[in-house]
Amino acid sequence: MAGNKLNILYVDDEVNNLTAFKACFRRTYKIFLAETPKRAQDILDNNNIQIIISDQRMPEMTGIEFFTSIIKKHPDPIRMLLTGYSDIQAVIDAINKGKVFRYFSKPWDEDELKENIDQAGKIFMLREERKELTGKLLDENQKMEFMLRQKLLS
Repeated sequence: MAGNKLNILYVDDEVNNLTAFKACFRRTYKIFLAETPKRAQDILDNNNIQIIISDQRMPEMTGIEFFTSIIKKHPDPIRMLLTGYSDIQAVIDAINKGKVFRYFSKPWDEDELKENIDQAGKIFMLREERKELTGKLLDENQKMEFMLRQKLLS
């Protein structure tokens, strides 16, 4: 990432978890914290977030519902789900509905979570690079088609 810190949004209704997450990862990443999905939406609307980590069980909506609600407006960030409960249906829904990259149990293992955040960051950067290259390729194709049409007309 060439010295740039990943922007990570962590959504959890438990303040202690938000504090612990920031304490663990603030030196390595730029951390944004939200106690509610509404606050998380505001952060997403105003910041370039690469990775979103959400708790599954929150009062307003589940993590999966939150991810599903933001996909159209914010499709690019890599999504990860944390939960203190083992619920196989939540895992299936997370993958199918919320397009979740990874699913973790609470309490999280700091090294495992960091490794997966780094992996997600690499995937995010590769996707961005692919979008940029695809855009350049489309632009060059249009230029070539224009030149070909000009040649055929002359």
